[in-house]
Amino acid sequence: MESIVPPPLQSGLDFHFPSSGGRDATEKATPASFPSSPVASDTGDEVPLLRRLPSASRRRRAVSESQIAYLSLPPTRRRSFSRDVGHAAAETYLLTRLTLILLRYLGVGYRWITKFLALVFYAVLLMPGFLQVGYYYFFSSQVRRSIVYGDQPRNRLDLYLPTDSNGSKPVVAFVTGGAWIIGYKAWGSLLGRRLAERGIIVACIDYRNFPQGTISDMVKDASEGISFVCNNIASYGGNPDRIYLMGQSAGAHIASCALVHQAIKESGEGDGTSWSVSQLNAYFGLSGGYNMLNLVDHFHRRGLYRSIFLSIMEGEQSLRHFSPEIVVRNLSARFGVPPLPPMILYHGTGDYSIPSDASASFAEALTSIGVQAKVVLYDGKTHTDLFLQVRFAIC
Repeated sequence: MESIVPPPLQSGLDFHFPSSGGRDATEKATPASFPSSPVASDTGDEVPLLRRLPSASRRRRAVSESQIAYLSLPPTRRRSFSRDVGHAAAETYLLTRLTLILLRYLGVGYRWITKFLALVFYAVLLMPGFLQVGYYYFFSSQVRRSIVYGDQPRNRLDLYLPTDSNGSKPVVAFVTGGAWIIGYKAWGSLLGRRLAERGIIVACIDYRNFPQGTISDMVKDASEGISFVCNNIASYGGNPDRIYLMGQSAGAHIASCALVHQAIKESGEGDGTSWSVSQLNAYFGLSGGYNMLNLVDHFHRRGLYRSIFLSIMEGEQSLRHFSPEIVVRNLSARFGVPPLPPMILYHGTGDYSIPSDASASFAEALTSIGVQAKVVLYDGKTHTDLFLQVRFAIC
């Protein structure tokens, strides 16, 4: 296991990867020509051609005209609009329902409330930057949002595409963090934008959060998202021979679980596979936790109470199964050296959410069974610094 303290940091995100061998229609409406003279009625009186309509009639005409305008849209745009509205309504209902369920789990506790308020305050301070990233996320033509990769409601991913479409591009499949509770694919917008500007396609994979799902659901969703990227990214201009897996915080844990469990399947246990570990060139873990047994008490002190965390992890008996560090220590005895790609773990020494020892211990476990791994420590950097500020150089 190789521990590296990098040179002084710069702001921004910069990844260097190893090299390897409906058409819009516009119609111009021409107003009808009306005679300027009045029209005679049967009674002989002259009646104005255009009479003032009562207010109710005008309202009915306005409604009718809006309906006609909607129906005049191309069918693809009507379907897209209806789909977006329906999806937004379903997401709002689902989020409200799950929030109420989550509050029943959390109860009233000063730890999680203070941490939540601190997160809100932190988000307010970053709001100017969030607005810029949000505008890019919703309005940039380089972002393909909510591509379906599975059957579950959260089985969606966002693609960030480079402006230069010449040649096939390297690809990063990214699993976002969020304490297993508030993870969302849009959290990867900043990473996606920065890497897309450097000619790299980024796929931000969404997954079910607790209480909509537990850890096995999250790992399953991440694995299906990785499978979609591996098997379909070529149609979006990606190079299937240059795919990298990345996760941050809880996403690093979920992605590493998916990776290790996939290696076990390929070694002869479990069901058939839809993707292969050999399709990934490397794994990058940012501020991740990989031994859940060692982190239960730490999370409890930080406000993620033991009862909730064990519910997320499907009980204390499942902690070992969903601790990649513990799983890999047993792999070589059962299967020899597992087919894992090189794994590079990044962590800040000032991280209080997940101690940097978590990455160092996982890297040591990986190297002990013959997997190429190293940990890169950033002095004084916190849990979110690596994601928001640090310039990475990955070679």
